Amino acid sequence: MLREDLWTARVDSLPPSTWLRWLPHGLLCLVAFGVTLGAVAQLGDHGGVGPQIAFLLGLAQGGAVLLALWRPVPAWWLSMVAMVLGALEVRRHLLAGGAHDFPWPWTSAGIIEHMAVLLLLALRVRTRVSVEALALTVLLTYVVQGLLGAADYQPTGVLAVTLFAVVVVVGTALRGRREARAQLVEQTTLTAEERTRRTLLEERSRIARELHDVVAHHMSVISIQAQVAPHLVENPPDELKENLAGIRQNALEALTELRRVLGVLRSEHPEPGEPAGPDGDTAGHAPQPTLDRLDALVENTRAAGREVITEINGERRPLPPGVELSAYRIVQEALSNALRHAPGARITVRLTYEPDGLEVEIVNGRPTRPPPPSTGAGHGLLGMRERVAMLGGTMTAHPWHWDGFKVTAFLPDTPPADAPGTARSTENTTDPRGGTP
Repeated sequence: MLREDLWTARVDSLPPSTWLRWLPHGLLCLVAFGVTLGAVAQLGDHGGVGPQIAFLLGLAQGGAVLLALWRPVPAWWLSMVAMVLGALEVRRHLLAGGAHDFPWPWTSAGIIEHMAVLLLLALRVRTRVSVEALALTVLLTYVVQGLLGAADYQPTGVLAVTLFAVVVVVGTALRGRREARAQLVEQTTLTAEERTRRTLLEERSRIARELHDVVAHHMSVISIQAQVAPHLVENPPDELKENLAGIRQNALEALTELRRVLGVLRSEHPEPGEPAGPDGDTAGHAPQPTLDRLDALVENTRAAGREVITEINGERRPLPPGVELSAYRIVQEALSNALRHAPGARITVRLTYEPDGLEVEIVNGRPTRPPPPSTGAGHGLLGMRERVAMLGGTMTAHPWHWDGFKVTAFLPDTPPADAPGTARSTENTTDPRGGTP
């Protein structure tokens, strides 16, 4: 493990600072220059080392600081070698009486230089590698000062080891802080991308729903009318039959292409309760449901053991296909929510035909037992709101008396001239029964 961590010459350049750019590199170059001059002066003038050897040792210590900017592990080795060689050379002069009261085995310049090297090392390598380098530094310091020893010197081993440990702790903390910040930025980026992707999928699902609910319905009607029209005229001319057959064929081809596009748009988001075709296409071939099929929808809910009351107020009249379909889907989703979130509660479905539109109201009473854990995605009310907003209507969804829930939507039979996205819609998506309807 030590050989893998410390016996390496890999490049690990110090990146430029975010705000100061290359200023730290310039400061370290000044530190290296100062360390070189200080080491040469200490070793040559006070340590009794010859000028050539003192210059080489000082150059090695200053070069270790510069090398640590690109290769921190080899720089640590160079610093340790320079320290040991300098300590042995000074020890020879101390034992011979050529130097007196000299800081040994670490000189002042050597301590500063090795602190800079350890700091740069701790900033860019794993904590384990930093601890290993610090441990070997302590071991060599103990061997030189404690085991070899010298005479008439000022011991600097304890001070040096203390400062080195502080530097390693600070460098490791700064490195951990930098990595935590990088992970936070990465997580924030991933969250933003996921939010964007989810928004895109919801928009694709909405587009697919409207294409299927409106365009596909009209194309189906065109195809059927083109097929029936020749039978409504006695002895229709061949040109009329040919044109109507072409219209029907084009409508069928358009339906095929539309189903293919819908399969791409919403393959992962089929409409709840929508029949599937024989080939697995969720669009299917059944006509779009209208309020004429409301009784069948209510009977299915009653077959599940629930009491459902249907009230129709006002004079019933044909409504635009979009209004009929949206009203049917809103009732369908509200009944599903009541089955899921209010077990045993009585449900009331009320349709009120007003002069300018249709009001749909679904109310469920208090559940008779606790609801099971919900496994839905909580998008039911979102789909209702999108349908209502498309038609320029209004919608409210909120708790009702005694732990009940009420959904009310008004669908105008004539869409407004402004954009449908500006329609008003209010809701309370927190169900007091413990789920999101």
